[in-house]
Amino acid sequence: MAEKPEAAYKENPRKRNHLNLTSAEEETDPSLSSADARRKATIFETQTYDAASSLDDYHRRCAEKIQDLSQNARSRTLAEQDQERVPSPTGIAIGRYQNAVYWSEGLFSVVYKASAPEVETISSTQSNSGQSKVVALKVTTPSVMEPPHDSRREARILDLAASDHVIPVLETCRDAGSQFVLVFPFMPFVLDQLLHDHELSKPQARLHLRDLFSALDFIHSQRIVHRDIKPSNILLRSIDGPAYLSDFGIAWAPTATGSEPAESKITDVGTTCYRPPELLFGNKQYGTSLDLWAAGCTVAEVVVHKHPTLFDSGELGSDLALIQSIFTKLGTPNLEVWPEAATFPDWGKMQFHEYPPQSWDSLLPDVSETERDLVSQLVRYESGARMTASQVLAQPYFVD
Repeated sequence: MAEKPEAAYKENPRKRNHLNLTSAEEETDPSLSSADARRKATIFETQTYDAASSLDDYHRRCAEKIQDLSQNARSRTLAEQDQERVPSPTGIAIGRYQNAVYWSEGLFSVVYKASAPEVETISSTQSNSGQSKVVALKVTTPSVMEPPHDSRREARILDLAASDHVIPVLETCRDAGSQFVLVFPFMPFVLDQLLHDHELSKPQARLHLRDLFSALDFIHSQRIVHRDIKPSNILLRSIDGPAYLSDFGIAWAPTATGSEPAESKITDVGTTCYRPPELLFGNKQYGTSLDLWAAGCTVAEVVVHKHPTLFDSGELGSDLALIQSIFTKLGTPNLEVWPEAATFPDWGKMQFHEYPPQSWDSLLPDVSETERDLVSQLVRYESGARMTASQVLAQPYFVD
């Protein structure tokens, strides 16, 4: 600490911080002995006192640490409760899973939460996803699904995508004849909801984004395009992670039966404000860089205070509203800025007002330089100019 006049500093506040830190360490990790909790608190308190620039800075750093530890303790308790809780007997039977209760739903699926059969605990082949006492059952009816939605293709692609940060499919089964069920380990947290509730610290957010790009790095090495990257498709075992990329219901892979030809992929993919501009102009030959635009939008949403989306597609999710939002922020592109657009079927069919590009400093004013640089390297018109997931993982944001 730069200035610590002893007359201005009383011992009691420092002891009080040490006591509160010790209590927070014990609450966060009940397996710690009292001595170990005190030791960790002592190390942090001493280092913080020495590094702080003022008494206010010292107290602020201690308070932030205590708050982070308390958040971790709450999330761990919630996760443990979700993993241990046996669903109500008022649930339904789905295959060999009894008492499955409604959890959420998508356009062509309903997700139920259920206990794994008592005679066994389902284990994933993924080392860091552990054993699943509670599972998520994604119930679909393939005969009524419309392209690009295909749950049987989803199961095939998930087998190809199996890696540390892709949600593992534990098994698949049929139920009631026409229903196809995918079974996953149950994850109690969703990144989208954590952002909405302002539950994440910056270090936690960085870890979850690193897990996202680790997942993208692997699936892109397999030439898999997820086609729906967004915060609500990132699931977490706890508020501290690990995070898993989920929902491969509209994903594409060149070797997966049911995928469109590589030169004529479906363009009606992605979710509203995360859709990249090449889709909006009819490009059917897109590749893995499609995911990186959406991932860049996700990074921006995570790092900006209050977590607004980077672009806005309006209340109805209109393509024209999204185009205007992108153009007003990044500038109306021409073929110098976006050479590949000359090959897009819908390029040049409409005239747009020529907006000048805004600087990233003005678009993301209250974030760090490394955060801003990361977003700017991903959210680019020319798909070939976007960083790959492998390059992203080597950026200062993740390395520093």
